[in-house]
Amino acid sequence: MKRYCFDIDGTICNNTWGDYDEAIPNSDRIELVNSLYDAGNYVIYFTARGMGTCNGNISKAYDMWGEMTEIQLSLWGCKFHQLLLGKPNADYYIDDRCIEDRSFFNLT
Repeated sequence: MKRYCFDIDGTICNNTWGDYDEAIPNSDRIELVNSLYDAGNYVIYFTARGMGTCNGNISKAYDMWGEMTEIQLSLWGCKFHQLLLGKPNADYYIDDRCIEDRSFFNLT
């Protein structure tokens, strides 16, 4: 079993720049993530939703966007084990295990 951690906005849906309720899911990408889940892998969604407007306050981000995000993922048919809000708001994420979304979804 592998553990996969996916962003939401700009990865499995379009980037709405804060208008999260207007997000349009990318069904092809969601199907691929769901296939990883179905194959027995652990799927995490980790998002920075609300972290900019909440000035990095994770509890406030959960209060503002947690329930709506869970409902949205459910409506989109996303299969996952864990949803985490609190990803720091940044322009770039540098990580030794990072795969850029376009590369991942084109490679698989």
